[in-house]
This record gives sequence, structure tokens and C-alpha cells, in this order.
Amino acid sequence: MGSQGHPGPPGNGGPGEGEGGEARKLQEGRVARGKRRKGKGKAGAGKGGRGSGAEGKPGLQKAKETAGLGAEAGARAGPGEEGEGGGSVEEGARGFVRGDEGSAGEGKEARGRGDGKKAEWRVRPGRREDARPGRAQGRGSQAWGCIAGAGAAGVAMAAAAEEEEEEEEEEEAAAREPAGRPAAGPALLPLPEELLLLICSYLDMRALGRLAQVCRWLRRFTSCDLLWRRIARASLNSGFTRLGTDLMASVPVKERVKVSQNWRLGRCREGILLKWRCSQMPWMQLEGDSLYISQANFILAYQFRPDGASLNRRPLGVFAGHDEDVCHFVLANSHIISAGGDGKIGVHKIHSTFTVKYSAHEQEVNCVDCRGGIIVSGSRDRTAKVWPLASGRLGQCLHTIQTEDRVWSIAISPVLGSFVTGTACCGHFSPLRIWDLNSGQLMTHLGSDFPPGAGVLDVMYESPSTLLSCGYDTYVRYWDLRASVRKCVMEWEEPHDSTLYCLQTDGNHLLATGSSYYGVVRLWDRRQRACLHAFPLTSTPLSSPVYCLRFTTKHLYAALSYNLHVLDFQSP
Repeated sequence: MGSQGHPGPPGNGGPGEGEGGEARKLQEGRVARGKRRKGKGKAGAGKGGRGSGAEGKPGLQKAKETAGLGAEAGARAGPGEEGEGGGSVEEGARGFVRGDEGSAGEGKEARGRGDGKKAEWRVRPGRREDARPGRAQGRGSQAWGCIAGAGAAGVAMAAAAEEEEEEEEEEEAAAREPAGRPAAGPALLPLPEELLLLICSYLDMRALGRLAQVCRWLRRFTSCDLLWRRIARASLNSGFTRLGTDLMASVPVKERVKVSQNWRLGRCREGILLKWRCSQMPWMQLEGDSLYISQANFILAYQFRPDGASLNRRPLGVFAGHDEDVCHFVLANSHIISAGGDGKIGVHKIHSTFTVKYSAHEQEVNCVDCRGGIIVSGSRDRTAKVWPLASGRLGQCLHTIQTEDRVWSIAISPVLGSFVTGTACCGHFSPLRIWDLNSGQLMTHLGSDFPPGAGVLDVMYESPSTLLSCGYDTYVRYWDLRASVRKCVMEWEEPHDSTLYCLQTDGNHLLATGSSYYGVVRLWDRRQRACLHAFPLTSTPLSSPVYCLRFTTKHLYAALSYNLHVLDFQSP
């Protein structure tokens, strides 16, 4: 065993001391300083021993070779004697401990014992970086083998295994998603969330997307609906009305903004949901995950599959009662109110078999609308009528209005004070007239420059004071009753001079129209006059008008003579 606490012969690396002497004090001084020092140093060897210049962390093969030398030297050399390397094991230990401070990591404490049997490396808790040994070059590096003796190879293997374990733990920690805000990172992170929200509110969509790529916390932070609401209101078909009402509060705003870019760029995938053999003039409505479509004298209800781009082939319900084709129908108060070519109005309960039909007009009923328990209908017989929806008063006409022209379209105001009729414009100079719902008296007419025959085929209220119309004159017109009733405030012309059969709006910037030739669906941005995109859905042999169209934030559905088309903007 080496001497403890008594000075021995000096080694090349400095004076040698016992294990409990100056070596321990030096090591405690290094621990107290707590600084990581890397570099090259010379480890003291035993008396007369010379280092091989190996690094502070020896390889496994080097450790095995040195272990053999150290074991043999430890067996021959007693206290005060020299080993094969020219110095005793005890001197080698003292030289190693007193070696250059850069020879090993500061987080380890070396304890050399004279018998060359044990060597231990202790890692300071909380300082993983300090546990890594530095590079020691120069003389005396082989003293490691003299100290470790026969156990040096095991120690080297244990140290290598420990290093690998530490690296695996670091990789796992990096892979784990942090629960809260990172402690260090970009200069934005230390800011309060209120201030960070204010800064991000000035960013556009592209800048917010780049900021979300910085770290996981910022990705979650920039996904909040508050930041994307302003961008969504300026986007096409994002579920926000012009007044800021959110029509799809259950869907994250960021996801809707992503899909809205496909609408803006015209990226979609076309498909066919339904086909029928005979030529039809179908009409359809959407409600939740269900689609209602008329075929001949029936109305069929289908359920969408989760993707929204396909239907369950078996209908949920079939509503009948008309002797001729269904021309138009609406959904209101869990009822289906239908207008037929037989001059009758049908009232069907959606979730039951209750059906009532009554004679309403002398000729076919072209259009019908229902709101607030009131039904209005327009017919080819040049009359419009008002009916109650109450079950005890079905079939009792409240008002009969002589329109002096065939009525093609009709719509009730959201405030339930009036309704508008769109006529064929053959016997009157204006096809758009507004009537009082309670008295049936004419309130006003819209426009004064319609050419003869410029009939209005579709009309809809967007708000109590604004409405949209389209028809044979190939224009979409936007009317604001607060500004003027004599002239529309905005108009969009169909570029191919085709009759516009139907229109639909998202209540904000997007407008969709269906043309009379080749099933062309056009998308319009109401902030500009030119057409945004056009989608022809039929070819020359099967040219068909678009009789009806509806859309959600992800899909557009268009009903033609022979099939029902879908444009999928979610998965283009």
C-alpha cells in the first residue's frame, strides 16, 4: 500500500503526496471554483515515468494495455519501490493527482490507492458538462494505467458507458416537448403574453407562420384564434361575416385560414357525389352534416361522410307528396317547405313522416321562402302569396299580391318586415320589388335601367339592408337600401354573357355563381370586379346549367342536370 500523508519522491509532474494530503485539498479547491476548464495538460507520472501524449479520456484498447502494465508493476513494487516505468505506484498516483488541471474534467474526483486495485470517478450533480474530461497531452498520461492497475479497463468501460448514457438522456430531454415557456430562447420569450400578443397582431400570415417555426412554445402561442381572427376576416370563405360574426366557432381559425388560401388560388379536387339517368332541374340545401336534394317529385336526404367530399349512398329519408317535379324548397324550423310544378306547397317534418300539401297557386310554384313562421311563395300565375306555418292554420292565405309578371325568385328580409320578389321583367320596368309582409303593399322597387326580359332568377338577403340578385341580364348586383334604391352599389358581369341561374355568398368577400352553359361555377372576390376563378363542370355533349350551388368553408356543391358535383378545397 502507498504511504498516506507522508511525502514521497517527486515525480515529473510535481512533488508527490499521499492521498489524504495536498491532492485532496487541490481537488476540493477545483470543485469550489466550479469552472469548467478544457485544454491540454500534462499529467504527472511516477518517478522517471514518461507520458505517451495520450488524451485524458483513453480509449478502451489503451486502457487495457496500460492496465496490464499497472497490474504487473503493482505486484512487484512495495512501498517506496519503483515499478517498471521507473517510479512506484504510489508516486504515480501522487503525480497523477498533482498533474495539470486541464488533464481531466473538473467535475471528477480522483482517488489513487497504492495497491493499484481501485480507481473511482465521481460526477458532480447538476453539472453534466463538467463531467466530461478534457484533453490531456504530454508526459505522464500513462500514469492512469499505473494507478488503476488491474481495474483500469473496467473503469474505462464504465466511463464510456456513462458517457453514452448521458448522451441518450440529453437526446430524450430534447425530444420531450416542454410543458411551459422555455427558460432561454429568442428575445421575444421573456415578454409578457399581453405584450407579445400586441406585437404579433401586427404580423401577416406569412410572418406568423415563420414565427411558429422557432420553437414549440411559439408554435402553440401563434396558433391562438385571437391572432388569426383579423387575418381570417380579410380572407375568402373563412367563416366570418362582414360584421365579424363567427359562423364556425368550433373550427380553429388558423385551419380555416389555411383552407381559404386554396379558395383564393383556385386549388381544389373535383368529384361527383350523385348521378341520375334522366335530366333534372334539382335544388338542394345543406344542414349540418346532411344534404337535401330534389329529384323529380321527391326530396332525398343524405348524410355526409367525415371527409365531407362523399355521401352515404343510402338516403336518410325520402319526402314525397307532389304530383310533379319539385321546383324549389327551403329548410326552416325542422320543416321542409317545398314548391311543386303542380301548384301546391308541401310541408314535411324532417324527423317524422308528417306531410301536408295544399293548393297554393293556379300554375307551378317557382319559388318559396320561410322565416319566422311565415311562408311566402311566387308562381308563374303572376302572384305572390303569404301563408302561416302554424299547424292549425296551414293552407290559409294571409295575402295575395298581384305582381303583374311571372315570379322567379323570392326572399324574406331577416327583420321579417318585408320580402322581395324577382320577376321576369316583361310587364314591368323593374324586376325587383319590395313588399310589406304584414299588409302586402308595395314598398319600393329596385333599379330603373333593366332591359326588357332581364328576369331575376335568384335573390337573397345578406343583411336587413343589403341583398344580392342575378338572372338573365348576366349581372350580379349588390344593393344597399341605405344608399340608394335606384342604382346598385356594385355589380359583376359574367364574362361570357351567360345567364346566371344561382348565387351564393359567405357573407363577407366570397361570391359564387352558376352559369347556364357548360356548368361553369365562378368564384368572385367582391373587392375586385374581375372573376377570380372558373370551373367548367361539363363538356359540350352534356352542357347543363348550374341550377343550384351551396358551399361550406371546405367544399362547394353544384347541382346540374345529370349529377351532383363537389369541389374539395380542403384536400386539393
